[in-house]
Amino acid sequence: MQRLNWHPIGYLFIAPAVVLFLVFVVVPIFASLFLSFTQYNVLHPPVWVGLANFLTIILQDPRFWKAFRNTIFYVLGVVPIGISLALLLAVALEELQRGKQFFKVLYFIPTVTSVVAISVVWKWLFAGEKFGLINSWLIRLGLEPIDWLLSPTWILPAIMIMSIWAGLGYNLVLFSAGLSTIPQTLYEAAKVDGAGWWTRFWHVTVPMLRPTLIFVVVTSVIASFQVFDQVYIMTSGTGEGVGGVLDSGLTLVAYLYDQGFQRFHMGYASAIGYLIFGCVLGLTLLNRRLLKSRD
Repeated sequence: MQRLNWHPIGYLFIAPAVVLFLVFVVVPIFASLFLSFTQYNVLHPPVWVGLANFLTIILQDPRFWKAFRNTIFYVLGVVPIGISLALLLAVALEELQRGKQFFKVLYFIPTVTSVVAISVVWKWLFAGEKFGLINSWLIRLGLEPIDWLLSPTWILPAIMIMSIWAGLGYNLVLFSAGLSTIPQTLYEAAKVDGAGWWTRFWHVTVPMLRPTLIFVVVTSVIASFQVFDQVYIMTSGTGEGVGGVLDSGLTLVAYLYDQGFQRFHMGYASAIGYLIFGCVLGLTLLNRRLLKSRD
C-alpha cells in the first residue's frame, strides 16, 4: 500500500476556509453558550445568572410555549404533506415518456428563488378582503373572503401552505434521484405476480427509497423547526409584531429573533437557541430510530 506524502503547503490552501469556519461558526457557538447563562442587553457587560434564563423560559414564559406549540403544529403539517406530495409527484414524473426534465426544473424553480421574494408574493396572494388573488377566487365562487394574515385561525395554515409549495421541488428532485436507482426488474417481477400500482408503490418503491426517505424526513424536520423568513415577512405589517395577531404565527426562531434583536435580551435569546437545538436534536434521533426500526 502506497503511503501518502505529507505536504505542509496543503494547509495553506485550507487555512482560509478553516479560519472563516472558526470565526463565524465555532466562536459564535461557544459565545452564545456562555451568553445563555448570563443577562446581557448589548449595552452593558454580561451578568452571570446561571440557569435562570432556562428556568424562566420553561416555567414562566407563556410566549415560548405558544411558539413551541405553533412550531410543532407547523412541523406536523408541513413535513408529512410536503413529503407525501413530493413522493407522489416524483413517482408520477417517472411514468412520463416526455417532458420529465422540464417538469423537474419547473418544480425546482421555487427552491432556487429567494424565500423573501416568495413570501412577498404569497403575502399578496393571501391579502384580505377582495384585494388578494385567493380571496378574489373565493368571491367568484360565492364564498366569503378570509383574512388569512389577520385571523388567528388562518395565519399559520397560510404560512404552511406557502412553505409546502416552496419546498416541494427540492424533495421531488431527491426522490427522483432515489427512484432512478431502483432496478426495473423488481417492478417487472411484481407485475408478473399480479401486483397493482399501489402494491408496487408500497412494497417496492417505498422500501427501496428508505435511505432517501430517512434523509428527506430528517432534513425536512430540521428545516421546519427553524422556519423564520416566511413567518417574519408574512406577519410583518400587521401591527402586532413578529408572529402576527395574538402570536398565532409565532414560531421558536421568530421568538428568538424577537427577544434577541428587537428587545435585545441576548442572554435570554441564546438560551432559547439552545433549547431549540435540543428539540431539533431529539426529534432527529427519534426520526432516525422510528424509520430504521422498520428495516
